[in-house]
Amino acid sequence: MRGMSSSTRKPWVKAMTGWVRRQPPKVKAFLAVVAGMATLVLLRVVVHDHDNLFVAAEACHSIGIAVLIYKLTKERTCAGLSLKSQELTALFLAVRLYCSFVMEYDIHTLLDSATLAATLWVIYMIRFKLKSSYMEDKDNFAMYYVVVPCAVLALVIHPSTSHNIINRIFWAFCVYLEAVSVLPQLRLMQNTKIVEPFTAHYVFALGVARFLSCAHWVLQVLDTRGRLLTALGYGMWPSMVLLSEIVQTFILADFCYYYVKSIVGGQLVLRLPSGVV
Repeated sequence: MRGMSSSTRKPWVKAMTGWVRRQPPKVKAFLAVVAGMATLVLLRVVVHDHDNLFVAAEACHSIGIAVLIYKLTKERTCAGLSLKSQELTALFLAVRLYCSFVMEYDIHTLLDSATLAATLWVIYMIRFKLKSSYMEDKDNFAMYYVVVPCAVLALVIHPSTSHNIINRIFWAFCVYLEAVSVLPQLRLMQNTKIVEPFTAHYVFALGVARFLSCAHWVLQVLDTRGRLLTALGYGMWPSMVLLSEIVQTFILADFCYYYVKSIVGGQLVLRLPSGVV
């Protein structure tokens, strides 16, 4: 019976993934939105304390970092990893830490400190210890494409709280930069077309973490009937915070789809088709 069940399940999964793959981009986008909304409804019913989603997001991020550390220490290679993504991550974490110290010191400050320390260690390993395996020619995303727009946007749209204007701009900058910091990593994977397991696990963990974080924000807004957005201030800033969370999720959604498809198909190495990410 077990063998029969698994043999009938696989063709069904293949048929579904094949059908989704044949759909035009607009239909795929619609299906992704429907799947996301369905998952949010499920999480709202199953998870009673939505703060647990934030904890789960941090846990997934930690798992991703742990996978990265294992890859660098045990495999002794940084092939497939984007140094630029790690540097962008270190930048927004450093700015966020500064803002946390001067604006609202809490447990998240400690979590960000640990994440920044791990990220700086990864940067050190890529730049010095494992430089020979770094794919510099493939890691060709220009960082100013994201840093400059994020800085300009932060100058225009930032929190309307009573804090110092410089601190408010810095806070907005780190929110915007976090949303797009993974783009160089996705560009590198698109250039190589083949993603080895540990890098794929790391990026998938980031995708799950960002989805859970986005779900936390959306459900909090729904639970408070929009009062959370007004608590963040007035103007466009509250909407931009929520939009940044959604952007982070959708940037990684396509990759996560192919990751799950690869795992279901029993493939250890992820092969990305043209046009993905």
